[in-house]
Amino acid sequence: MISEELELEKSLTLGSFTTSIEQIRTRLKAYNSLLAQIDVAQAELVEEEKRLKHMTSDMLTGVASKYGKDSYEYKLAGGTRRSERKRPVHKSKPVLPD
Repeated sequence: MISEELELEKSLTLGSFTTSIEQIRTRLKAYNSLLAQIDVAQAELVEEEKRLKHMTSDMLTGVASKYGKDSYEYKLAGGTRRSERKRPVHKSKPVLPD
């Protein structure tokens, strides 16, 4: 219950303090609105990336069915030719003496 005419210094008045609070509230509201827009944009981007990933897979499958998985066309489309795949090396377990 401080007086509305409170003035501590020339720039420190209750009116200027209230104005500053309102400015911060306005900026915070705008900031939160922008964050919400960013969240929507990010969700849309993630969905588009998923669609593109599926389309890429379908395109590669189409090239493989037309030219084969060992063709140069398959490699040009982003696949790895079967003849160029590294085969896993299975290491045998050493036999321990009794």
